[in-house]
Amino acid sequence: MTFINPNYPKSKAILLNEQNINLIVHGQGVFIFKNESNECSFTIYNKDKSNGLRVHFTLDAVRVKELLNESELIDETNNHGLVDKKGAYYWFSLDSQNQQLFAGIGESRIDNIIYEYYFDQTESVKLFLESLVTIDISKDSLSLTSLRLLRDPITSSIPLLVKSTNELTMDDIAKNDYLPESNLSLMSQKLYNCVSGKKFILEPDFIEAIEYNIRTPGCWCYNKLLEKSTEFDPKKPNLLETYLRITLGQNNGESPGIPYVMEIWPPNHYSPIHNHGGANAIIRVLNGTINVNLYSFLCEDEEGIEPFNNVDFIKDNITWISPTLNQVHQLRNIDQENTCITVQCYMYDTEDKDHYDYFDYIGDKGKKYKFEPDSDMDFVKFKELMFEQWNNRPNKDSFIKFIINLINKRIF
Repeated sequence: MTFINPNYPKSKAILLNEQNINLIVHGQGVFIFKNESNECSFTIYNKDKSNGLRVHFTLDAVRVKELLNESELIDETNNHGLVDKKGAYYWFSLDSQNQQLFAGIGESRIDNIIYEYYFDQTESVKLFLESLVTIDISKDSLSLTSLRLLRDPITSSIPLLVKSTNELTMDDIAKNDYLPESNLSLMSQKLYNCVSGKKFILEPDFIEAIEYNIRTPGCWCYNKLLEKSTEFDPKKPNLLETYLRITLGQNNGESPGIPYVMEIWPPNHYSPIHNHGGANAIIRVLNGTINVNLYSFLCEDEEGIEPFNNVDFIKDNITWISPTLNQVHQLRNIDQENTCITVQCYMYDTEDKDHYDYFDYIGDKGKKYKFEPDSDMDFVKFKELMFEQWNNRPNKDSFIKFIINLINKRIF
């Protein structure tokens, strides 16, 4: 088992639209594709096509066969392959160094494996796998569409928490508990360095002012949340499916919406299940705790799919999103009393020339809708307003004295 594969989330990757695909490095990589029928096939060949692996996905299984000796590489635990879920996509991981094969549904990661095969660790097997250089999509698999090729195979689980170089320990590396900031993509490193500093915090009195504003009828936060109760479903107002988006800076055309957003999650409030437009992202918790469900793909189905992971991120935790990983999630503040506040930062890869400036989300009856990441208010104006409404609130002590005096007058 290797340390942390640099493929996660920093990777050499190419987008695909071809029938014959050369591996970026011979003998390794992850082939990501979608399929619109009940079966599909492709072959990974050596240079002269004298040998290779034939990969066949059906509804019932994933079957892999070595061409030269026609031996089937069976995973006894594999009992399904393709799924009847709109939005699903698939992947196959080839790993000559560790001599293993994986296949899965949705995001290419250990969590989503449905097929795995481990070769005997021999030199001949390694040489065979290293000889594989080309993916050939079968002509009879017209329903298969190639999406992306990743350079590095899947080898280990992917930490969700990021740690800076100065905080990272040898134990962190050995236990694979944290993703080093240097293993983030270049864009994510840029975002991380902007929001991970010790002074990037919310002052206690600012948090107190926000909490008051959320709970007080007539205040801006209270009214805005009511206004947004129909944002994701105009026909069915839902106050709990709301949160506030306070933006920092301007949209410079390099992100879906303004790249830095402070999001405010009152108790029990949550987002719909949504993706992030193929952008990189960094999320830091500034106050409270946010609960996150992670999904393998954005499922356009009324029954949906189960999350592959559920995790709580607490104050000062920093997590990440890449164009291929952690893209689909649902956020929820399960705290009954305290507001959660996060800062979300988004940016496209430099080579991403086809910006998709929306987050897709799942709404009523599993239908997919577009959400344009907008701004409820600029941060500077918001902060001024919070303190203005906080400072002009009715004086609690004076009100209590007034009630006591009134009671005393009536009694005496």
